[in-house]
Amino acid sequence: MADLPDRTITIILELQRRLVQLINQAGATELSVFETFGETEATASVLEQLTNIRERATSSYSRLSNLLLRISEFQPIAPAATIELLTQTIEQAEATAEAGEATVREAKSDWNLL
Repeated sequence: MADLPDRTITIILELQRRLVQLINQAGATELSVFETFGETEATASVLEQLTNIRERATSSYSRLSNLLLRISEFQPIAPAATIELLTQTIEQAEATAEAGEATVREAKSDWNLL
């Protein structure tokens, strides 16, 4: 594997854990809203937001996983452009996780699902 600092690997694995949890929480919240309130004009927006969160979190997880795998195949070092792409992908995944977690909390609060 091309040498990545342990801290970077830890950050990636922690982000993947957060994204998996976010996918699960968004899906569970979406199901709760749907089962409790149905699909109405009032719930349409939150249901769409929760679906979008799951899709973005899944995409972020996949990009992180694929990049880590690609970097592990480079020897002896990964190209600078790939490392820069990894840095950008980590930043995007962090933003996705933070925004998604906030949206799930807000949806639970707004619909009294806490």
